[in-house]
Amino acid sequence: MEALLKQASQLYAYTYFGIILVVSVMEWLVPRREMGDSVRLRWFSNFGISILNTVVVRSLFPFFGVGWALFCSERHWGLFGQFSLPGWLAFAVTLIALDVVAYAQHCLFHRVPFLWRLHLTHHTDQDYDFTTGVRFHPLETMFTTSVLLGAILALGAPPIAVLVSQLLSVVISFAEHANVHLPSSLDRVLRLVVVTPDMHRIHHSREGRETQANLASVFPWWDRLFGTYVDQPAAGHEGIIFGVAGFGERKHLTLLWMLAQPFLDAQGRALGVGRRAAPPAGRTLAR
Repeated sequence: MEALLKQASQLYAYTYFGIILVVSVMEWLVPRREMGDSVRLRWFSNFGISILNTVVVRSLFPFFGVGWALFCSERHWGLFGQFSLPGWLAFAVTLIALDVVAYAQHCLFHRVPFLWRLHLTHHTDQDYDFTTGVRFHPLETMFTTSVLLGAILALGAPPIAVLVSQLLSVVISFAEHANVHLPSSLDRVLRLVVVTPDMHRIHHSREGRETQANLASVFPWWDRLFGTYVDQPAAGHEGIIFGVAGFGERKHLTLLWMLAQPFLDAQGRALGVGRRAAPPAGRTLAR
């Protein structure tokens, strides 16, 4: 178990830093849009909160990802522990099931006001590049980690499938948030299989319907299947305004203000006693 965990950790680290290197170079060579003047501040804060999330997860969850899958597998917990399935089938079902869970979870983050407050930090980034992919509040990270561990337990997911799922997630998360220009013909083909930057960029628009669209994490099929797919932004990719109304001040790009955002109202002010946070705009999707 320890040997597998060590190899998985090394592979994850190589993948994580490797995709950062590749995507950052691509953003420099073929940017989709010109970036604003807050790049240094955003990078510092976005990676700062990512490091904090890593500390929180490692502190609160003794087993995570592959380690938890191994723990459950050794005890024959979960669906696959009770039924004998071909290895390839259990592998495929795990990849699909974990991605469906991620999609459903993302939908809830945009429809349940309390969960939206946790997810708010991800959307208050005022520009859009690969670092937006690591900008999550620690409270959201605790929630999503708990859901992931619950899904792995329920499935009795094969550790190798969990590892591949996590590697896919980190690669696609950085890639889909990248400020990279892809030829439209290539984008059309890719988005049949995976979420692309042009597809996910729409989701970070301030426009209500677009914010509620393109919620898939790795595979784009769920948006098409459940009616949350938007092909192109109304204002065009050059005209998208990122962020959340009420959180447009520069201070909301700093780490301390990012941590405070779940406790602020729709105008970015501290929630007082008896005041309720406004739900996210555009919660109803046109079907």
